[in-house]
Amino acid sequence: MSRLLLVVDHARDWGPYYPSEDLLTFDQYLQFSAPAHSRVRVINLCQSARYLSQGYYCSLLAEARGHHVVPSVMTLNDLGRKGLFSLQLDELDPSVIQWLDGAVDADGKGGRSIRVSTFFGQAEVPELKPVARALFDRFPCPILTVEFRHRKGKGWQIESMKPAAPADLTEPQQDIFAAALDRFSSTVWRKPRTRRRYRFDLAMLVNPDEEMPPSDQVALERFEKAGRKLGINVERIGRRDYMRLPEYDGLFIRETTAIDHHTYRFARKAEAEGLVVIDDPVSILRCTNKVFLADLLRTNRVPTPKTLILSKDQKDAVAQVVEQLGFPAVVKIPDGAFSRGVLKAKDEKELKEALKTLFRQSALVLAQEYLYTDYDWRIGVLGGRAIYACKYYMVKGHWQIYQHGEAKQVDSGDFDTLPTYEVPRNVVQAALNATRLIGNGLYGVDIKQSGNRVAVIEVNDNPSIDSDVEDRFLGGELYTLVMQEFLSRMEAKRR
Repeated sequence: MSRLLLVVDHARDWGPYYPSEDLLTFDQYLQFSAPAHSRVRVINLCQSARYLSQGYYCSLLAEARGHHVVPSVMTLNDLGRKGLFSLQLDELDPSVIQWLDGAVDADGKGGRSIRVSTFFGQAEVPELKPVARALFDRFPCPILTVEFRHRKGKGWQIESMKPAAPADLTEPQQDIFAAALDRFSSTVWRKPRTRRRYRFDLAMLVNPDEEMPPSDQVALERFEKAGRKLGINVERIGRRDYMRLPEYDGLFIRETTAIDHHTYRFARKAEAEGLVVIDDPVSILRCTNKVFLADLLRTNRVPTPKTLILSKDQKDAVAQVVEQLGFPAVVKIPDGAFSRGVLKAKDEKELKEALKTLFRQSALVLAQEYLYTDYDWRIGVLGGRAIYACKYYMVKGHWQIYQHGEAKQVDSGDFDTLPTYEVPRNVVQAALNATRLIGNGLYGVDIKQSGNRVAVIEVNDNPSIDSDVEDRFLGGELYTLVMQEFLSRMEAKRR
């Protein structure tokens, strides 16, 4: 359970806003003490953030007490260093530049300037929203006064950024601030009684607009229901809730992960904040790059298809594939998902075309022997044990379980869901051996089986758990197993 505190210099500074039991003056915060092992989040709204001011000491004391504070001392120090934010804005949304161009006239000083305020990454005008969000991600501060200046030959730049306080705002700005604060942290006015019925709070990162999410809506609801039964408040969050992570005891990522992506940043921040995290950043790093994974499995003698790692500048790439793998051969980019970036070549001509296509996307490409099977095993592993098993069948008339068509149309093959005790022992053991090299999280291991031979194709750090597919045998128990894992880990952290 987390506690949110709003700290102001004087009680009158909060006069225009709704009363809140979470409001403390700076003097009250000096005397504040939280129960052991509780999580405290502080939003520092003091008027001055200068070195050794009350605002500075508020953030300093919060960090000394192990509280999660916005802005941090590092942010306050960074805001005093112009070199960190005097950036060019040319690459931002054209609407930003267009608005700035039309908002001010020449100021007689060889350039043009304008000041605006941002509130928890929200802007006073819609056109500046991309700037406000980018600045808040880099310099998390509740209220910022930002000065933009246009310089000849350099275009628009950020001239200065200064923290501000609620007491500094005009009436229209007060409304924007209150709405932004409400969105930023729902614990201020929303759901106070509901949240406090639970022992733990778990953030579940989702993307409602994702075309092929790892869990459908029904599955997400079943995770929430399973969590409630165990005393865990499971709340869905999105990419804009990055700074809210310290409110929670754990993070469950149910959005397709990638390294150069906000899912990885969420995982890293959550881990740094001391949350229980699935998928953890190490698992994401190890699973999303097939080059790393292929070398890791080979080095540790986990059975895989014959695999070559090919370089863009390698002159004998085609010859190596012909000599060592033969045809047909499969080539794939290191970070593809859902059968994207995977091509099959039946002869040398197709191989050359496939490599040419994939080397445009990546400096390294994997080539593997083609193992024909009617289906791929998917073994779900959580905390070092197998919890579900599926057979994913190939799309009819196609060689993969997914077939991507035109207009983003995706076909998938049929499936069977089995109890893990009906899966051949060598298949389960191969899955456990592979995941043991990755970590102790939630994984989906894809395995081909041909007679007595098994070969691990890949390990997925963010496996699909959809209603009436992966849960067809266990039903609600599958979701309970995942929530029980979070519960045991969060209890261990609290002890």
